[in-house]
Amino acid sequence: MVTKKQIAIDWLTRYTGMPLDHFGEYVLLTNFRDYVSRFAARFNCEVFGDDRPMQAATNSAGLTIINFGIGSPNAATVMDLLTAYHPKAVLFLGKCGGLKHATEIGHFILPIGAIRGEGTSDDYLPKLVPALPSFKLHKFVSEKLVERGFDYRTGVVYTTNRRVWEHDEAFRKQLQEYTPISIDMETATIFVVGHKNQIVRGALLLVSDLPMTVEGIKTSQSDAAVSRKWAERHLEIGIDSLTEIEEKGEEIKHFQY
Repeated sequence: MVTKKQIAIDWLTRYTGMPLDHFGEYVLLTNFRDYVSRFAARFNCEVFGDDRPMQAATNSAGLTIINFGIGSPNAATVMDLLTAYHPKAVLFLGKCGGLKHATEIGHFILPIGAIRGEGTSDDYLPKLVPALPSFKLHKFVSEKLVERGFDYRTGVVYTTNRRVWEHDEAFRKQLQEYTPISIDMETATIFVVGHKNQIVRGALLLVSDLPMTVEGIKTSQSDAAVSRKWAERHLEIGIDSLTEIEEKGEEIKHFQY
């Protein structure tokens, strides 16, 4: 019988082009090829996978970054593939749309949970199982945000599999009734599949648009402006958080609930 681990080892290396022994014990996940390029330039390390579905790089300290693409199916895939070696912690650096008046473009969101509106996570655990991060990991991230004096919010994220919904009044009304602080396409999936696979996981989201207002809907120009201003800070917080955990030798245990 072929085991899940055998499949994961084969597919992780095939999708990224990076040998298994190059992956580090701490992993940053992102949707952006640019983040991988910035990471590689910062640490002068090789980028694997330019001809593959995913790109990856690992620095000399054993911190890995992976661009897994966009959407909940890709998020589930990478969290399954990481069972090839079970890293000590995984932090997702993604963008989200702010849904509350208190959220502004450039704010960071450290989600305390996510609403499972994407459907993908239903293939892993029953719908009533909450999508939660590993809170000790989030503690390290919050400390880094406070140290830098960055504005950040906590709250519940709504994760959807719909990329184009801004025109849909019924969906917008539903969002208001659920009262999430933001909306994205991956967080709930990462939390649930991470829980299923017993992988410590977290997410730090950057508010890149305000989709409940016409003028706040994301465009190519507005997204590029957000990246220019905030991407480097976003990446730095992720790097510093996971590096500090490694340096302190902190063990973040996965607990079944």
